[in-house]
Amino acid sequence: MMTTAITGATGHVGASLVRALLSEGRRVRVLVRNDLRAVEGLAVEKIRGDVLDTDSLMELFQGADTVFHLAARISLTGSEGGMVEKINIQGTNNVIEACIKRKVKRLVHFSSIHAFTAHPVGEMIDEKRTLATGENEFPYDRSKALAQQAVMDAAKHGLDAVVVNPTAIIGPYDFKPSFMGEALLDLYHSRFRAVVDGGYNWVDSRDVVAGALAAEKKGRTGECYLLSGHWHHFSDVSRTIGQVSGKKTPSLIVPVWLCIVPAYFSLLISKTSDTATKFTPFALKTIRTHDRISHEKASRELGYNPRPFEETIRDSLAWFKGRGKLKNHHD
Repeated sequence: MMTTAITGATGHVGASLVRALLSEGRRVRVLVRNDLRAVEGLAVEKIRGDVLDTDSLMELFQGADTVFHLAARISLTGSEGGMVEKINIQGTNNVIEACIKRKVKRLVHFSSIHAFTAHPVGEMIDEKRTLATGENEFPYDRSKALAQQAVMDAAKHGLDAVVVNPTAIIGPYDFKPSFMGEALLDLYHSRFRAVVDGGYNWVDSRDVVAGALAAEKKGRTGECYLLSGHWHHFSDVSRTIGQVSGKKTPSLIVPVWLCIVPAYFSLLISKTSDTATKFTPFALKTIRTHDRISHEKASRELGYNPRPFEETIRDSLAWFKGRGKLKNHHD
């Protein structure tokens, strides 16, 4: 039986991927650190370590046919003392090197929509869009772009690798939860009185997994595939949560310009107190720039077909409810 190795298995997409691979009857080996909630009770082999520990990667990839590289540091605040670059760029280079040494048959690298430059704003983003490798790009975007470039360069030199670029991911098995999962919970619990005038291209974690598995089987070496879903304004998201749950959710829309100064304060507080925040100038920029994203290439070559947005919201809330994350009082 073939062994499939995963970095980032304890994250949101990783949790869905592990379950999908196990349902295919595959032997799964995962790289873990401390938080094991996403793989608890699952028949997986666990290797302790991280992507900066090359010995643990060599152990992880021993006898592996396919490697799914998901481990990454997502940041809305900046470089985080160099950790964003270390994990996303050096970590990916370590994965590439270990794949080559272990003669892995195929690497599926999880990049991001953020690997592509946001400009020109308003034009359709597809796989031909320039990578965000410039010095002035936001640290997270640049780190994902440089990591993707490294994988594609390795593919030119003999490594069988393919790249997938998901958009804003929501869906079940969001154990931590993710930034996007927190946003859904915030809207469900009406933690904000209003929503910002912007939106995201939302994609279901299970569709990202289906796209990645199709990329493993059918993706062309050295190619990248955008795995987008549906663009929805935050007011649409809030309304859909309300319709699905029967709760009153925020409907007031606040213009972006009113949020700029508070976002800088939020970033400052986050940096001085060493706490995470979703409300930053970078987040405000993102919700105004990623509104037109094409998954035509993935649909054509991989048979990729994202499910309806309402289904994702319904299943996400049902999963969070099962985990005791939803307070059931009515406003």
